[in-house]
Amino acid sequence: MRKSEKQRTTNETNVFVSLDLDGIGKGTIATGIGFLDHMMDLFKKHSGFDLSVKLDGDIEVDTHHSMEDLGIVLGQTFHDALGDKLGIKRFSSVYIPMDEALVRVCVDISGRAYLNYKVQFTSETIGDLETETVEEFLRAFTDNAKITLHAHCLEGKNNHHICEALFKALAKALADASQITGTGIPSTKGIL
Repeated sequence: MRKSEKQRTTNETNVFVSLDLDGIGKGTIATGIGFLDHMMDLFKKHSGFDLSVKLDGDIEVDTHHSMEDLGIVLGQTFHDALGDKLGIKRFSSVYIPMDEALVRVCVDISGRAYLNYKVQFTSETIGDLETETVEEFLRAFTDNAKITLHAHCLEGKNNHHICEALFKALAKALADASQITGTGIPSTKGIL
């Protein structure tokens, strides 16, 4: 059973995440940030992971703490749900187009946290979400999931399209890399 639930409570946020890597893309999302709800719904749908998120954050300040803390908790649940990592595919590279936008996400479930982020938005916000917090979300996620993640926008003008393609590509790459395709640890070291 590749499932995990985590809760994190700080003076700024209260985050609960439930994740099942072998789900069917169901669950409920409630972050208090409309555009983030949309991105998490896309992530759930395109990964096929069962995902529930309940986030209460200090969005009267801005969305930074909420995005960072959701990244932390989602990363922790993903890492925990992977368990011993026996038989996982480990690597994945995904290209997702959305109209004029084209995003590439490459993942290595390596046990080493690293983010290479090359996505530029031309607007400070998309709906009620500050675009600069997308990188903070991904950094917190990769640090806590202990994965290597390269996220690059290769083409695009429309900020909504770019962000949507990014979250879809992330979902597809994580779903693919976490698939069980064998029986052993996919590393010459013998551990991940």
